[in-house]
Amino acid sequence: MHVKKGDKVQVISGKDKGKQGVILESFPKMNRVLVEGVNVVKKHSKPSQANPQGGIISREAAIHVSNVMPLDPKSGEPTRVGYQLVDGKKVRVAKKSGQSLDK
Repeated sequence: MHVKKGDKVQVISGKDKGKQGVILESFPKMNRVLVEGVNVVKKHSKPSQANPQGGIISREAAIHVSNVMPLDPKSGEPTRVGYQLVDGKKVRVAKKSGQSLDK
């Protein structure tokens, strides 16, 4: 996957197009990611020990990884991802500025 947990991304298609957020969780086997504040759905929950009130709660649903692009650390615009070998390690690099996306 071209994005990881903690990356700041922008949604490039769908009902939330243009929104930005941080990846909360990634699901590589399903090619999906959970982005903060994006694809919010209402979920009905029965009363339980954890949630004694029950009711309708809003939470983020997973979005396909092809619908998000990481943001360039230099300009803050969406960018494609390239890979380079640095000291024998594979590092993700922003195509627009050439800066590393890995911390």
